[in-house]
This record gives sequence, C-alpha cells and structure tokens, in this order.
Amino acid sequence: MTDTDSTTTGPLTAEALTADSAFTLPGFFDALADGRLLAARCTDCETHMLPPRPACYACGSRAVTLSEQPRTGEVVSYTSVNRPPSAFEHLAPITVAVVELDSSARLTGRVAAPLEDLAIGDRVELEVRDPEDVGIDPAFDLSYEAEWPVHVFERA
Repeated sequence: MTDTDSTTTGPLTAEALTADSAFTLPGFFDALADGRLLAARCTDCETHMLPPRPACYACGSRAVTLSEQPRTGEVVSYTSVNRPPSAFEHLAPITVAVVELDSSARLTGRVAAPLEDLAIGDRVELEVRDPEDVGIDPAFDLSYEAEWPVHVFERA
C-alpha cells in the first residue's frame, strides 16, 4: 500500500495484511526511512494510531485510514531513562517524551535534550537518523531491524 490519502483503508482481513504493509512495524519503519511519518486513524471512533495498526485498539474496528503526519508537535509528558537497553547505554541518561504532533496523533521518542532543559509544552520536531550515525552498534539489531532508522525529537 503506497497511497495515504483519506480514502486508503487498512487491510480488512488477516490475509490482506502483508509483512511490508504500512500497518506493520517493518512497513512503518520503511516509510520512515523514506522520510514519511505515517499514522492510522480509525474512521469509526477517530482514534489515531502511531505507528499504524491494522485495527483500532480503542474500538476494534478495521475501518482505518493512513495519513502522513507532521513532524512537529509539543511535549505532553517526559521522563529520563537512566538504564536503557544495551544498544543505547552509551547515550544514558536518555530523555524520552510523549509528543502530541500537530495532527493530534501521539508518538513516543527520544529527545535530544537533557531532562532539565525540557518542559511540558515545549515545541519539538522529529528527525530521522541512521542508527550508526547515532552510534548504535548494528550487532545489537534483530535481523528485521537492521534497516530501521532511529527517530529523535529536536527542540524547535
């Protein structure tokens, strides 16, 4: 599935869901690597799902559409991760935030700022980086994650 206008609907049956669909994590990260931030929206209850899912986690409907999302938003919650997974331990402490994008979809991600420099309401912009550019050892990747980019929020 490559179209992301409001008429694009998700896979209505399990058989229609393929491994490279934008409604799967590999498909989501493929789109992100191509510079496209995609979310699903349930047309029954209006819930946004980011990364996209083939069915709404709020109401269970499979009536979902894909749309490209803005990369800007504001911090609605944040914390510090002092003992991250091995691949990220050299980056500790890591500031992680829930960001409400300008579309109202929410995405959790690392923020390139110390915890004490961040506040609720701060404007941020999503950047997509190659894992090696961030210093993440490719040996830590699972086989299906090898080509996945890393997303980081920068203060706007």
